[in-house]
Amino acid sequence: MSNFSKWVACWGNATSYTDQTACTYSKDITLRYPVRICFDGDAVRVRLSNITGSEPVCLIASVAKMIGDEADVSAIRQLEVNGNTDIVIDGGCEITTDPVNMDLHRGDMICISIYLPSYTCMNSGVLITGPLSRGSFCYGRHDADKSFPLDKSRKTNWFYFLNTIDIHTEEKNKAVICYGDSITAQAWPDFLIQRCFDEGFEDTAIIRRAVSGTRILRQYDCITYAAYGLKGSTRFPIEMNTSGVSSVIIQHGINDIIHPVGTDVNPFRPWDDMPTAEELAEGVRDIYVKYARERGIKVYSGTLLPIKGWRTYADFREKVRNEFNEYLRRSDDFDGCVDFDKAVRDPEDPERFKEGYDSGDHLHPSMSCYIKMANTVPKEILN
Repeated sequence: MSNFSKWVACWGNATSYTDQTACTYSKDITLRYPVRICFDGDAVRVRLSNITGSEPVCLIASVAKMIGDEADVSAIRQLEVNGNTDIVIDGGCEITTDPVNMDLHRGDMICISIYLPSYTCMNSGVLITGPLSRGSFCYGRHDADKSFPLDKSRKTNWFYFLNTIDIHTEEKNKAVICYGDSITAQAWPDFLIQRCFDEGFEDTAIIRRAVSGTRILRQYDCITYAAYGLKGSTRFPIEMNTSGVSSVIIQHGINDIIHPVGTDVNPFRPWDDMPTAEELAEGVRDIYVKYARERGIKVYSGTLLPIKGWRTYADFREKVRNEFNEYLRRSDDFDGCVDFDKAVRDPEDPERFKEGYDSGDHLHPSMSCYIKMANTVPKEILN
């Protein structure tokens, strides 16, 4: 008799506005995203998102196990919604596919293929990077092929429409959300996934909910910065809608501090957007902690990383960052603190990254720094 009794997210990303360029439509292309399964299970379902889309999208999607780097074409299963393989997602909406029975084991690779037959507005997606985050697209319909034709395909780190993969699995399994901005949209959640595999945290999935440029308190309502995403009060309830979530690590707020420069410099970044540390703390408490607590989800704070040398660095911004970090470290609003700042800063000059941990722009970490961030997460969160 099966021990599989509940749905738990096994993989996930945020969905936000894509970069608003002149070319925003695609037609007759196939997207494919490979994903490693972290739980044993007997069924899979997929959430597809057009949450930031302005019009309906029509697509055909499938799931298949992989053999090496190729889809097992003998076992491709069409995804359906209410029994229909032609899937329509209205603008501003998300849908979850019907369950597909599939014998799954921890470590298996599957791929989700999405075919876009007609002109499709590509407004809903997210850019993510990391060793486990990869996708590809191909001209023409190739969702039933084991691999894409080399001359018609390219790799991509844009994840369009694919939001979450749930596995029907054991009661003991759970999901931990990494919530944040570009730093979390980059590699440390991938390294945390790998750490769970390497150190035997078999009951835990790591779900990334991150959008580059996002802020806690505000958002940009202009096409220039639309890809910087939704503000926290709008994002958080959407992204916490995650099956089997037990806790969330929040590493968010640096963009609130570094973006304002005055309308004489940038018409979309006025000085009155600049928050105090108290306003950031209030936002975290009222938007994030309150929402998670009402749903029985543990909340862990993640301190903000050093920014000295970044192009808008200034003493007054550093003061806000330090004061906000002290709140994140000491407040009993949280179940604990992941002190990323302490782990990666230069002990001789704590406003800067430690040597080797700066990507070069003095804001985003290097790859070795992302590994350090993943290793800084306490085991108690992963157990």
